[in-house]
Amino acid sequence: MRRLLFILVSFLSFTAAGFSAQPVARAAWVMRFDGDWLVAKGMPEKAMLVSLQGLANRAAPQLYTVHPKDFQWEITEPLFEFYQRKHGVVFTEVKTADEALALFAKHAKGYVIWEPAVSATMNVAFTIAGLEDALIVTEAQIAQVEARGLKRIDDLRGRYTGQTDAQIYADAYTRYWARCTHDAIMLMGGHVGAVRMPAMADWGVRQKMFFHDLSANPGRHPEEVALGKKLFSEMTPLGTVFGWHSYAKDTEEQHTTLLSGFGLKMEGLHNLPNLSFNCQFTFTPGFKFTNNHQVALDAKLTAEQKVYVSFVQSDSIGIGVWTKPGRGKLPFGWQVTMNWSKFSPAALEYFHESATKNDYFIGGLSGPGYMYPNHIPADKFGPLMAEARALMAVLDEHVLEIMDNSAADGNVGNADLTKETVDRYYAAFPDVIGFINGYGPARTRDLRDTRAMISYDYYIDPRRPRDEVAADLNELIAINAKRPYFLLVHVRESNDVNSLVEITKQLEGPVEIVPVDVFLKLAASNKTYTTRYQDPDDPKHFKGF
Repeated sequence: MRRLLFILVSFLSFTAAGFSAQPVARAAWVMRFDGDWLVAKGMPEKAMLVSLQGLANRAAPQLYTVHPKDFQWEITEPLFEFYQRKHGVVFTEVKTADEALALFAKHAKGYVIWEPAVSATMNVAFTIAGLEDALIVTEAQIAQVEARGLKRIDDLRGRYTGQTDAQIYADAYTRYWARCTHDAIMLMGGHVGAVRMPAMADWGVRQKMFFHDLSANPGRHPEEVALGKKLFSEMTPLGTVFGWHSYAKDTEEQHTTLLSGFGLKMEGLHNLPNLSFNCQFTFTPGFKFTNNHQVALDAKLTAEQKVYVSFVQSDSIGIGVWTKPGRGKLPFGWQVTMNWSKFSPAALEYFHESATKNDYFIGGLSGPGYMYPNHIPADKFGPLMAEARALMAVLDEHVLEIMDNSAADGNVGNADLTKETVDRYYAAFPDVIGFINGYGPARTRDLRDTRAMISYDYYIDPRRPRDEVAADLNELIAINAKRPYFLLVHVRESNDVNSLVEITKQLEGPVEIVPVDVFLKLAASNKTYTTRYQDPDDPKHFKGF
C-alpha cells in the first residue's frame, strides 16, 4: 500500500515533464496547421516547426498547434478551447513559419540539415535537435533560419548516402544515445514515402529522446531488430516507447510484442501533437475524476433470461468519435490512455468534463500503457500493474481492458490470454469489477469470486454496412442460444454512434444494451460461458517471432 501511495503521489507531481501546482503561463501562441504532410511540399516546414515547438516549450507552454478536423487526432481544436476556458490561456495566432521563427528562434542555438532523399536522416536530425537545441531544416530552408541568426550545428547531407537504416541508426547510437534520456525513446515511424507525419516530434525534442524507426520484423530486417533490442535493453526499466512503428517495415503486432518482452510501455501515435505543451498543465484546482459508475463495486446483480450487449471503444478516445454527433445515445465504454494523466492531463479533464451519463471510462490497454501481457517478463509484471492500479485510482476506473495480439494479425487470429497471464491479472487487480479482453473476437473467459473476464465476441469495422453488422450480431445471438448470453462488442474508432443506435433497433430480442460495469456484474451472476484460456496447442507467436 505504501508503494502504491508513493506511485500515485509521484504521478500527480510529475516534475520531469514540467508539471506544477498551478499553470505555468497564461499567455501563449497558436499555429493552425493545414493537412499537407507531403515530403515534397508542406512536411519539411512542419518538421522544422515541431522542432521549434519542442524547444520553445522547454521552459514554458508557449506554442500550441491546431490541426484540421479530418486529422487523426480530432481533439486539438476542442482542447485549444479548453485551455482558454479552464486555464485562462490567452492565445495569439501565429500565421507563418517566419512569424514563428521571429518569436521563438531565440530558443534555438542553431540548425541541423537533414536530407529528404535519405529518410532516416530526419530522425537523426530530431535526435540532434533535442541534444543541441537545434531546428531541423532541409537545404531549401537554410536561408530562412540563417536570417534569424541561427548557425549551422550539423549537416547530414551525404553522411549516410548509400547506407542502410541499420547502419545509419547504429552510427546515431554511437554518436548520441549516451546523451539522450533513457526513460523514453521516440519510435518515429508511421507514414512513410511521399507522406510523413512527425507531429509527435516536439515531445521527443523537448525530452531529448533518441529518434528511430527501426524494424521489429526479424524476417526482413534482422540487423534493425538487433539494434532495436539493444536500445530497449539499455532503457530505464518500465520506460516508455513513444510514437509508432513504420508502416513500411513491420506490423503493430511485431513491435508491440518486441517492446513488451522488455517490460516497456507503448504510447502512440507518431502524429499525436502538442505533448510538449500539454505536459505543463495539471488538472484545474479542485478537479477530481468522478466516473459514471452504474453499479457499486460490491453490488450483486442477477442476470435475466435475455441477451446483454455492451459496446466498448478502445484505440484511445482522442482518435475516436468523441466529438462526433450521437455520443450519449447509447451506454458506451471508452478506453482511456491512462498515462495521459502524466503528460496530457488537460485532455483527460476535457473528456471527463464533456462526458454524458452514458459515457463510462475504463483502464487500458493491458496496463499503464499499450503492451502485450503474454510477453511481459514475470519480474516486471507486478511493478507495471502497480503503476496501472495507481493510475486507475486517479481516474476512478473499475474495469481493465486487456489486449494481446502477438499471435494475431490485426483483427484476425488468436487474441487469447494464457492461464498464467490471467492468473497474474486476477492477483494484481483484486478490487476491479472485472476485465475485458481482445480487439477482434477472442475466446478467453473466466469468473473468479465476483470478477468476470469476458472477451469480445464481435468487432465493428466502420466500413462494414450497418445492415450487415446487425445481421452478424443477430447470427451470434442465434448461435449462442443459452440465456443469458453476454455479447461484448468492440467498436472500432470512427464508427458513428448514430449508426450504432440504428443497429440496436434491428437486434432480435430479448436484448438489453447495458454499460460495461453492469455487463460484468451480470456476467458474474450467471456463468453461462465456458472458462477458457489460450490453448497450449494454439500458435504462440505472430509470424516472425
